[in-house]
Amino acid sequence: MSKQLILAIFIVLTYLTQQLYAQQIIFRTNPETGAISSLKIAHDHRSMNWLIATDGTQYSSVTRKYGWGLGYFTETVNGIRTSRTWELPVLNKNAGKQLSYRAGNLQVDVKRSMTGNDLIEEFVFTNRGKHTVTISDIGIYTPFNDNYPNAETCITSRTHAHIWDGGNAAYINATHMGANAPHLGLIVLDGAIDHYEIWDRDMQKSMSNTRGIISVTMPEISLKTGEKTSVKWRIFTHSGWDDFQNKILKMGNIVAQCNQYTFQKGEKARVEIQGNENLLKHCTVTKNGKPVPVSKLGERWVVETIMDEKGKVKFEINYGKGKRTHIDCIVFGNYESLIAKRADFIIDHQQLNDPSDPRDGAYMVYDNETDKIFMNNTSSVSPADRNEGAERLGMGAFLAKQYLVTKNQKIRESLVKYVKFVRNKLQYKDYTTWSSVKRDSRNRAYNYAWVAEFYFLMYKVSGDPQYATDGFKTMKSMYSHFGHGFYSIGTPVRLGLNVLKDAGMQEEYKSLLADYLKIGDTYIANGLFYPISEVNYEQSIVAPSIQLLCELYLETGIQKYLDEAKRQMPVLEAFAGFQPSYHMNEISIRHWDGYWFGKYEFWGDTFPHYWSAITAAAYHYYYQCTKDKNYQQRAENIVRNNLNLFSEEGRGYCAYLYPQRVDGKMAGFYDPYANDQDWALGFYYLVNLGL
Repeated sequence: MSKQLILAIFIVLTYLTQQLYAQQIIFRTNPETGAISSLKIAHDHRSMNWLIATDGTQYSSVTRKYGWGLGYFTETVNGIRTSRTWELPVLNKNAGKQLSYRAGNLQVDVKRSMTGNDLIEEFVFTNRGKHTVTISDIGIYTPFNDNYPNAETCITSRTHAHIWDGGNAAYINATHMGANAPHLGLIVLDGAIDHYEIWDRDMQKSMSNTRGIISVTMPEISLKTGEKTSVKWRIFTHSGWDDFQNKILKMGNIVAQCNQYTFQKGEKARVEIQGNENLLKHCTVTKNGKPVPVSKLGERWVVETIMDEKGKVKFEINYGKGKRTHIDCIVFGNYESLIAKRADFIIDHQQLNDPSDPRDGAYMVYDNETDKIFMNNTSSVSPADRNEGAERLGMGAFLAKQYLVTKNQKIRESLVKYVKFVRNKLQYKDYTTWSSVKRDSRNRAYNYAWVAEFYFLMYKVSGDPQYATDGFKTMKSMYSHFGHGFYSIGTPVRLGLNVLKDAGMQEEYKSLLADYLKIGDTYIANGLFYPISEVNYEQSIVAPSIQLLCELYLETGIQKYLDEAKRQMPVLEAFAGFQPSYHMNEISIRHWDGYWFGKYEFWGDTFPHYWSAITAAAYHYYYQCTKDKNYQQRAENIVRNNLNLFSEEGRGYCAYLYPQRVDGKMAGFYDPYANDQDWALGFYYLVNLGL
């Protein structure tokens, strides 16, 4: 029996046996630590454990200290700071439903109970010491099974944990990677979750193939002797994002959203808040600390305001009895100006102009801290992803599109110099393509499509048929080296075919189309069992598959390609959440690029990372196939939300490291390397202008 048939049977059985999604949460605890070791859903045909095993069997470094419900904090007494953990209970009653731990001056009580099918957990922290204690960085481990052994395992038994660290309205939507309900949800009922952290990440711990251990963190608080603080949440099942939000409302919390999260100065923001009327009747909202009017329209509370100041904008929402949450937006003066300044910055600061250097003409990595090109002349820091080729081709592709929009001769002059560098220094005469002028690294498949896209764009810039030939021969070289099974990012399907037609190269058109059809057929044959690439399973394998299938359908009208794109689309959608933040709204989960491409080599969630915009390309082409405008709107939202990787003065940043900490080190920063983020601007032009 084929893998595809097994998967089809699995999906059908799952659907037939799970028509009622409100299934009971089943949990088991570790008798020694009291932590939850297994979290499952009754009658779930998958029998999936939504948690990573914390006994070392799944990952040797993931041991009992990371168990669900265990945690850590820092206590400060009389100016002395001490790190504490709770791991072994002094009291364990009713099979882990009533626990008590002692850590420093704090008593940590954990209570678990069932309400209908749902699990309620409460964590109470009481000061049992003789002095006032300030407790900070209070982290509770929630080790969701968010990791990537291979596509088959992920599609059947792994989850994407979409976290919203939204104070009293915080939540986690644990979406099944295969997009098959039931999914798991967690919402805060009392108390607040203000941040989250990631643990157990480094080169020896599955590298890019695990998200690590998630912990959610509470606000800092000072407690007098006998005083306490707590957080309480509810874990439940749901059938998808709409059902998840409806259950949040039914369970007594609120949902706050904005019409968009990235704005141009002068645009209007519309904030909508839903929730129980008693909870919201005294609702107030501030915009960067200043009160704004709130109106009740039907069952929603609404704020409409002009985004009149550039920079970050936080809408703070106060409701109920001292409860709060927020929405994060960002405002730019003008998108056109932002992009133009980025183009100027690349030409003025990131193009190497040194005839004595073999990289002369290349677009280079730029260090925004030292304010100069990173020359990458040492092997002491992961140089492969900071070289003068590979992902840096995004600068050339973006600038070619920028020229097509602006006809700025300064850009064209820069591109002419750059294209000579690419052809003469990154490629052999037979179009074998390398990442570096040294040509001593591996022959990397990804490089070919990026170079070919650049050549095809240069044909559109110049009309010179040599560039059409260069693009064609680069793609043919790729297929001669790697065959037709690789899931390339950015395969220039319609771009390349249209250029060849325009250049009158009919035989080359037929030849390249035949290659593309072989790839499409391979993608159909593989289905959801995507092969392992540089990461075992990732959004940038799924999105390129859907994009290529949609482009083939648009080019040929052959229905099977669109049918397969429709089948794979829910799996792509599962990577992204709808948190009310320009960092996260529809931005796919990625968590390794800060290490491979950043100056500070941080593992951990990158919100955004520019490859999240591949999803926008897939949505854009899917819209063209289906005429479902929702996908085009979502594509535009994604590319807008990637613009925060650029500053108003034209600097770029390869990723934003979102968690509060990663392995105890402070995160929450833009990595200072301008490296490969300019692909996001190329996708911006694709989605908005069809370039």
